[in-house]
Amino acid sequence: MISIKTSKLIKSLNRGIGQAVDQYDMIQDGDRIAVGISGGQDSLTLLWFLQHRLSHIPVHYDIFPVYIDPGFDRNMGILMKEHCSRWGLYLHVDVTDHGIRAHSPENRENPCFLCSRLRRQRLFEIAESLGCRKLALGHTRDDIIETLFLNICYAGSICTMTPAQDFFKGKYTVIRPLAFADAEDIREFARQQGFPVFENPCPTSKTSKRKEIKEILQRLYQSNPNVKSNIFRSLSHVRTEYLLKDTSKR
Repeated sequence: MISIKTSKLIKSLNRGIGQAVDQYDMIQDGDRIAVGISGGQDSLTLLWFLQHRLSHIPVHYDIFPVYIDPGFDRNMGILMKEHCSRWGLYLHVDVTDHGIRAHSPENRENPCFLCSRLRRQRLFEIAESLGCRKLALGHTRDDIIETLFLNICYAGSICTMTPAQDFFKGKYTVIRPLAFADAEDIREFARQQGFPVFENPCPTSKTSKRKEIKEILQRLYQSNPNVKSNIFRSLSHVRTEYLLKDTSKR
């Protein structure tokens, strides 16, 4: 039996997902949606809600969870496949060497950048093989804010990931139904649901630039409870007249 506390959290998260899906027109009747699974609580929560919502909304869609194994620990794919099967879902596991290549001496780029690019490319390829034109990823409000600061600090641009984003001239659409969800709520939901904890096997997961940005933002959030919501709100209230002119092409 679901407790009152869990029920309230489910309703709150589901309401945020419904708002994101509706506002960005993410899902239509008959969609085939590939769902990127990493083993983290965010992607498992996304998968749970996408399946849970099917019995409560008038729209039907098919979901196909996909895990891209970066090559560090092949046991993870087996364990996640077993977990998905308990939900009545078949997890497509694709074993690659993306993580190994990204951390090899031959790679002069940021390991995270190359690994992420290779993984996304493979996700699109698998989505196409499954007849999916949409790819759902478990990025949250926190991820969107962190990406903004990563781009500001390390790419010199003010931009971030969007809740719905077309690729290859609209051939594929990446959707992020958890875009309005808070990472802390998802952690609590995953804990209440007893989701398994899969340890990230990436050797740089604890020293990445994203982790640095996350720690800086956490200090800001602790200083004022309104900081996170204000940053997120600012992304839809951009006053371009108060930004500098682009002089990079001069």
